[in-house]
Amino acid sequence: MHGFKFLDRFKGAQVHALTSQDTTAGTKSKPSKSKLTNSVSLAQALLPYGLPTTQLLEPPIDPFFKPIDYVESLADLYRRLDTCSLPDKSLLCIEQYSLMRGLGDPKLLRKCLCAARQSAIDVHSKVVLSAWLRYERREDELYGVSSKDCCGYILECPVAALVSGYDPSSVHDHCQCGRGCPEAVSDVMGDECLNFEDSDVSFRIDSEVVHCVRFRIADLSVPFKTMLYGGFVESRSGSIDFSEDGISAEGMRAVEVYSRTRRVDFFCPEIVLELLSFANRYCCEEMKSACDAYLASLVSEVDDALTLIDYGLEERANLLVASCIQVLLRELPHSLYSHKVMKIFCSSDALERLAMLGRASFLLYYFLSQVAMEENMGSNATVMLLERLQEFATEKWQKALALHQLGCVMLERKEYKDSQMYFEASVQAGHAYSLAGVARTKFKQGQQYSAFRLANSLIFDHKPAGWMYQERSLYGVGREKIMDLNAATELDPSLSFPYKYRAVMKAEEKQIREAVSEIDRIIGFKLSADCLELRAWFLIALEDYEGALRDIRAILTLEPNYMMFHGRVSGDHLVELLSPQVPQWSLADCWMQLYERWSSVDDIGSLAVIHQMLLIDPGKSLLWFRQSLLLLRLNCQKAAMRCLRLARNHSSSVHEQLVYEGWILYDTGHREEALSRAEKSISIQRSFEAFFLKAYTLADTNLDPQSSSYVIQLLEEALRCPSDGLRKGQALNNLGSIYVDCGKLDQAAECYKNALNIKHTRAHQGLARVYHLKNQRKAAFDEMTKLIEKAHNNASAYEKRSEYCDREMAKSDLDMATRLDPLRTYPYRYRAAVLMDDQKEMEALEELTKAIAFKPELQMLHLRAAFYESMGDLSAALQDCAAALCLDTNHTDTLDLYNRTRDRSARNI
Repeated sequence: MHGFKFLDRFKGAQVHALTSQDTTAGTKSKPSKSKLTNSVSLAQALLPYGLPTTQLLEPPIDPFFKPIDYVESLADLYRRLDTCSLPDKSLLCIEQYSLMRGLGDPKLLRKCLCAARQSAIDVHSKVVLSAWLRYERREDELYGVSSKDCCGYILECPVAALVSGYDPSSVHDHCQCGRGCPEAVSDVMGDECLNFEDSDVSFRIDSEVVHCVRFRIADLSVPFKTMLYGGFVESRSGSIDFSEDGISAEGMRAVEVYSRTRRVDFFCPEIVLELLSFANRYCCEEMKSACDAYLASLVSEVDDALTLIDYGLEERANLLVASCIQVLLRELPHSLYSHKVMKIFCSSDALERLAMLGRASFLLYYFLSQVAMEENMGSNATVMLLERLQEFATEKWQKALALHQLGCVMLERKEYKDSQMYFEASVQAGHAYSLAGVARTKFKQGQQYSAFRLANSLIFDHKPAGWMYQERSLYGVGREKIMDLNAATELDPSLSFPYKYRAVMKAEEKQIREAVSEIDRIIGFKLSADCLELRAWFLIALEDYEGALRDIRAILTLEPNYMMFHGRVSGDHLVELLSPQVPQWSLADCWMQLYERWSSVDDIGSLAVIHQMLLIDPGKSLLWFRQSLLLLRLNCQKAAMRCLRLARNHSSSVHEQLVYEGWILYDTGHREEALSRAEKSISIQRSFEAFFLKAYTLADTNLDPQSSSYVIQLLEEALRCPSDGLRKGQALNNLGSIYVDCGKLDQAAECYKNALNIKHTRAHQGLARVYHLKNQRKAAFDEMTKLIEKAHNNASAYEKRSEYCDREMAKSDLDMATRLDPLRTYPYRYRAAVLMDDQKEMEALEELTKAIAFKPELQMLHLRAAFYESMGDLSAALQDCAAALCLDTNHTDTLDLYNRTRDRSARNI
């Protein structure tokens, strides 16, 4: 590392300067020489590679499809989806998936995959997409679950995937897996096999003779019918020589049995493979289908798939190939590490061998390459899979995506010339974002001015976006670089690199506290391991070891194997080094600390405490579950699902395991299956979490009075069961919300007050709502003020308080909410509505457009469409409606607006 060493930058008087300059509370006495020596030696141990430098900071090139104008692209895709034929819809949904990867919403991506699987017709597409859906839930990490297991949801069912055709009525059904096995087929030949008819033709195979019934053999295919009843010599012969026809005598006897029984399950797999080859040679389609289906049913593990897939490809046995591919895909990511598996998918003749998959070929390699990139971005396997993806790409966007991803992989491998070539090819295929990749590779090859010109052309040739200024900042110097970084943040506050660069720049100028403040800005609304690492780095320099340890523990919650200091030191090792420098807590102390942080809405602090508790008691499923709840609240869904799986794996009882499985299913959109798990858990043992899961899942709909009453009963049952105050506070809060929806305000207020009594601070928000509904606006305002004062993360509290105050104060609160969390969309919509009421139409549009540029969210698109429609700009209104419907095709208000605007537009033509 070329960065400065800690001791080189902060030794002697500089250490005194750092500690005194950056101390806010009072004046410190001058440390003794021994204390200073200990401090320096500790700092040297904790920062062996010094502080980070701006020279080594660099944002990644996003390895996904990234349009210049998201709204235009989403709208165009919706129109195509709305008018496409069924065979095209599945691939269009995958294009939608590719487009939405840049939005960073896992639920939207899963919805796209579900829609693609629902629309799939052929078995190969179904197999790939059902395995992809399963992989997204990472069931491979669940103990005791095999790749052939099914969660009960038909779109992921391995059996349903092998049924060809489209049945729109069945896609929401439950599959029948695990609901009683069908009666096993006997492998012993029955009476129908032994009941021989009088044979009138025989087939000689070397020295053996197989007696057959002529009309039954003729009935197997047109070629046999022609042979046995046509004008050929065989039609007049009672004995036919089949010695040169590639079938054994045993195989021919199986043909004879099949001609009478139409079954192949009597025979061993080797004989069925012979029958399959024979059926192909003589066009016996019915027999081929029977062999294909039977062999497909035998594939249950990777070894079976590796043995049979070559036969399937050679004989063009669709079901057998699909079944083999299904097993290999449902074993991902582990199967990627098998040389034999990779040989099947990455061989030079894969294009020819897998051509029988048709449209599913691109789906297969898209899925495989995404898994490979997640596992190891720069591996040879990733390169080979992306090369195959490029070969199977047929549409322009597919080629652009494959080429762009190859460019990203080569950039990771530091093969800059190849990377540049792929990025340039992607640009030629229509992906303008790949120009950023071209600029980056030129810069890596020492062509800084050329890189700057390319980044500059992006800004001037297109509507400027935050990432364009971010890219140009890499190639600028001095004041211009900072101006570009600030412009990037202004246009897209979700970009982390500008905050990181400004923070490290301040650290290089020895302004460590200012560096912490800068990185705090983005950590406050977008949690990521790299930003936490920077803050931990700075806090170590400030000798705030407790804060640094908190951040490192939070990092390890997000990414358990995280390597710090540019990948040189493991996070676990730093925890070992820092732990002796802070007070040691027992498990009881940890619970007290957790309550304190939970009640102050300090989610990062809570994560750190639970991480410490898990080191003390790693088998505690409740702690893994608690961690998952915090991560979901912090919008870290991938890490949350991993913790949920660990909670399930560490469950000490079946009823507890069912609850965590239910939460996994609920969080991945399987509501009915989640309910089923909750009910089964309750039938085994009544528990707080089982009742809570059932109530929460049922409440996730528009409840009628009867359903609301039932949810209230379930929550009351939950509260009667043993649990800790943290969870009971949540249940009381939820119960209060249901009471409010039912108009029972006094009962709701009681629930919220009880929740507050056990330090569930978020209940202030519910109580404020009750006061507001009782027309006690001052009390509501005061209640939210209490939450703002207590909450560590309070952007949402400012947003909510704005509803209970006058217009000027509301604007002030919403401006504060935006400063704390610029990704919250309500403040933009409110300000835009106020501007529209004041007849400042262009300012209203500008307010929404500013936010849509970095977060094209449904409600904002709908509101802007309504503004455009009221102003008579129907084409812009239609585009925003279409983009919104691409995000949610069933959004009723937007559908109504879209249809109304389309009718108006048609009348104006």
